[in-house]
Amino acid sequence: MYEAITRNIRVTAEPLFIESESRPDEHHFFWAYRIELENQGDETVQLISRYWHITDARGNIEEVRGPGVVGDQPILEPGGVFRYESGCPLSTPSGIMRGHYNFRLSSDEHKFMVAIPAFSLDSEYENGSVN
Repeated sequence: MYEAITRNIRVTAEPLFIESESRPDEHHFFWAYRIELENQGDETVQLISRYWHITDARGNIEEVRGPGVVGDQPILEPGGVFRYESGCPLSTPSGIMRGHYNFRLSSDEHKFMVAIPAFSLDSEYENGSVN
């Protein structure tokens, strides 16, 4: 499990290689990842957008930006938790993901960035560790 805390927002990430969705002979490797967002602060916040920086084992980079996560822009009260799952395909047997979320305070619309911890996408098909 990977973890980062920014401005009292705790983000944990747990990647999982999905063998049944992968086709190594066709250079298609798939990971699911679980994200948990926990508001450890004393103000209500809302996640408004996301940014992902995904790098495969060859150094190719894909950037993903968009509103919310999995079709939602969750509001987190103090102590609140939001969990979701998503996935990432790569053409290589390993890679790494990192990024950030943009949040806003409900009280005054102030926006701030929350780090997503970098996490490794590893499979048994990689010869040695690159991440």
